[in-house]
Amino acid sequence: MPPSFAEQLADCRSSAVHLEMRDSYAIAPEAAEFAAWRAGRDGSRNDRVGRRSAWLDMVRAATGRGVTFRRARIVSEPVSEYIRFEHAGTPLNIEAGEDVRWLSRRHTSDIALPGNDFWLFDKVVVRFNHFSGDGASGGPEVVDTPAVVALCSTAFEKVWERAVPHAEFTI
Repeated sequence: MPPSFAEQLADCRSSAVHLEMRDSYAIAPEAAEFAAWRAGRDGSRNDRVGRRSAWLDMVRAATGRGVTFRRARIVSEPVSEYIRFEHAGTPLNIEAGEDVRWLSRRHTSDIALPGNDFWLFDKVVVRFNHFSGDGASGGPEVVDTPAVVALCSTAFEKVWERAVPHAEFTI
């Protein structure tokens, strides 16, 4: 069993970067929130004490001890309904201390990307997030092989330099 995300983040000392490359996810804990948002009730996307509070607290604690958080999202355009949902909730991520950028998939064709979304902690360990075809979580995989770490680090940095800050990314 790999360590939990919370354990890995607690061990992180300087940087946590996340690359997201799917146009939709079907993460069970957010299903009700996504359904409510689809029905026009989007209050949960701004809820600082609801389902997302544990995440926001983890980010604040990590940034409070000096960890920088960067999240880059590669998206197809026009964006999917799920990406609209993510975009609507991103201000809370930023408020908690994440820096978030977006990049159109059409601007990534010349970047060598790993096959899965990932977190890279302190540029030494990668946590891949595996998903099923319908977007459900397939569980994590933790890798510290130098070549894999280098691939993920390079891919993230290339995406980051091309990506648009959240405040400038319009849907």
